Amino acid sequence: MLLDNKTAVIYGAAGSIGSAIAAGFASEGANCFLVGRTAATLDAVADKIRADGGRAETAVVDVLDAAVVNDHAAAIVEKAGSLDISVNVISQEAMFGPLADLPVSAFASSMSRLVTSQLNTTQAAARHMVTQESGVILFFGGSDYASRMPGLGTVQIGSDTIEALRRQWACELGPHNIRVLTLRTGGIPESLPDIPQTEPAKQGMIDATLLKRAATLADVGYVASFAASERARSITDAQIDISCGAYAD
Repeated sequence: MLLDNKTAVIYGAAGSIGSAIAAGFASEGANCFLVGRTAATLDAVADKIRADGGRAETAVVDVLDAAVVNDHAAAIVEKAGSLDISVNVISQEAMFGPLADLPVSAFASSMSRLVTSQLNTTQAAARHMVTQESGVILFFGGSDYASRMPGLGTVQIGSDTIEALRRQWACELGPHNIRVLTLRTGGIPESLPDIPQTEPAKQGMIDATLLKRAATLADVGYVASFAASERARSITDAQIDISCGAYAD
């Protein structure tokens, strides 16, 4: 299996994207540590992974508290012997609307939470990965330099911020054999509620692709597992496109 005996921590594991990545990792043999804010939803994901023959443990962790995040990462290493893969798919508190109309304090708070979450979790993983001279860190989002859509508020700016972090982490951690990548989709229709109001958005995701089908949650798990594996050992500091051609260069 691609990730046999690897140890992975997934922050935001109870959400649709996080649970898909966790399931993909577990199916490839990884020992998964699922992190989130709500025990019940994390346990549901872990129970499904275990029912399918995988390994998963859960923890409620405040990712805005650096000491708590560091203690949790240290506990993983003490128990499993290493921390090989770290993924943070915790979504930002998105604010939509023209930038001229957004309250500065609310905008700053949204961006601060995003950056704090990403720095805390990545720093915690990086410390152990540098010691062991190996590891993979995955972000989720991606930049769209061709975007000309007004009213996105913090959403695209947040994704661009994550990309800036990815580039800096990649150059600083590369000498320690640590790869840093971003997974980028054009939207996952099945991650939206199955209600009439979301149907236009779902169809829009499909229509924007070259393949005339959108990526599935399972696809995200497959690609994430490959990206975290030794078969992708030559890929770092890049966006991996899972958009079915929606963002084709």
